[in-house]
Amino acid sequence: MTGRLVRTRVPASWEKKLKLARLDLLALFRAIDQLPIDARELHQQTLHELFDIDGDCAEALWILDEPAVKFDMRRMMRDTRASLGCLAETRDRLMFYLTPPRQAALEDKVRAVRATLTEQDAWHAIPGKDPTAGPATR
Repeated sequence: MTGRLVRTRVPASWEKKLKLARLDLLALFRAIDQLPIDARELHQQTLHELFDIDGDCAEALWILDEPAVKFDMRRMMRDTRASLGCLAETRDRLMFYLTPPRQAALEDKVRAVRATLTEQDAWHAIPGKDPTAGPATR
């Protein structure tokens, strides 16, 4: 790698914010998988929006160790901030469509799953960082 890495051009708290968002989303997705929730109970558009936010955060984490010259840093920061900024509202919207008993069960399961995740789990499915995701391609 030549030149300065992306991580040298972003705020020091950037990686932590991205990891927290990914861990919270991973806990939500795993909790949904572990509960007997029918797909028809979930607002599919909102669920897809959460997948998109997770993808944005994963991509932003992945590029931290890439040369900054390869990316439009302003656009990347703007787009990722927008994703992080709508995460809570989008998650709340997903919960809104569930019945109160389902909301409570899902919130309980999310807390239980989140308690099992480590910081390393934030790299889930990121090539070159998650050993199960395979090598990074450049």
